[in-house]
Amino acid sequence: MTQTPTHPQARAQIRIPAAHPMVMLLGSGDSLLRVIEEAFPAADIHVRGNEISATGEAADVALIQRLFDEMMLVLRTGAPMTEDAVERSIAMLRAAGTGEGDPQGETPAEVLTQNILSNRGRTIRPKTLNQKRYVDAIDQHTIVFGIGPAGTGKTYLAMAKAVQALQAKQVSRIILTRPAVEAGERLGFLPGTLFDKIDPYLRPLYDALHDMLDPDSIPRLMAAGTIEVAPLAYMRGRTLNDAFIILDEAQNTSAEQMKMFLTRLGFDSKIVITGDITQVDLPSGTKSGLRQVQEILDGVEDVHFSRLTSQDVVRHKLVGRIVDAYEKYDSRNGQQDGQADGREDGRRDRRKGK
Repeated sequence: MTQTPTHPQARAQIRIPAAHPMVMLLGSGDSLLRVIEEAFPAADIHVRGNEISATGEAADVALIQRLFDEMMLVLRTGAPMTEDAVERSIAMLRAAGTGEGDPQGETPAEVLTQNILSNRGRTIRPKTLNQKRYVDAIDQHTIVFGIGPAGTGKTYLAMAKAVQALQAKQVSRIILTRPAVEAGERLGFLPGTLFDKIDPYLRPLYDALHDMLDPDSIPRLMAAGTIEVAPLAYMRGRTLNDAFIILDEAQNTSAEQMKMFLTRLGFDSKIVITGDITQVDLPSGTKSGLRQVQEILDGVEDVHFSRLTSQDVVRHKLVGRIVDAYEKYDSRNGQQDGQADGREDGRRDRRKGK
């Protein structure tokens, strides 16, 4: 007896215009096509000339057809399609299909073609829907918090927006700052002069600047005060007007430091604060200002919180898996610690005769 398919089967014929070379759409050695085939193992995808046919469950076929439409829109703008971009496009389309996508109807093509900054032939763009929302929020709000794990582009995208604002003359200077606290180290115990001690904490900010500006122009801009890179302590007592200000590694600010920094805001300025609340390096007993500020400023007009997740990690794929694994471990151990604390409280109560 022949079994009938549980889901209705469908077939789509996708004709690719001659203006789109198939190698750009399918990838060198069909590398992009293989990504699509792996993402839809139940569907049959065949290519003949400039025609692509897809057969399978109706939902899969519809998504495959939409995917190729989006890929062609991206290629039309001159932006490249990579294996990573294809994977992220599939994830966005699937999320939209389950109702978890953007209610405003943003498409993969809109996300992947939003150019922020171009330098030396390299263009910086958001790569995920949450990154695009984060970038849009920076345009729309005076103070934006970018909160998420390592590798989600929080600082890099903020710095690209800062350089864009400077080049467009929306601000007259960029101020980049970090708290000088890292992984149990304290400045007083490090060798060298004050500059030597501070420099390692600020080096990641310099590295990002070199990606976005002509390296020869950076010393000149810093000497003129157009770009300032300084530890957070140097912000005290100042009012920062006509500036794009970025506070990086904000999870390592105390509550007092966070308040001090936020109140530096002057006229015609914008602040972006980035951090990962799962990687706090503050001394035991010191509350993270980034954790606390989410409760204090929740609902305040013109303040926006953008939250990124492991799905927005744009480093090696393994980084996203590592972030997920740590979140699961922390969640599991947090429950166990809570149960252990409860048992210990019970033992203390019994000893006291309660």
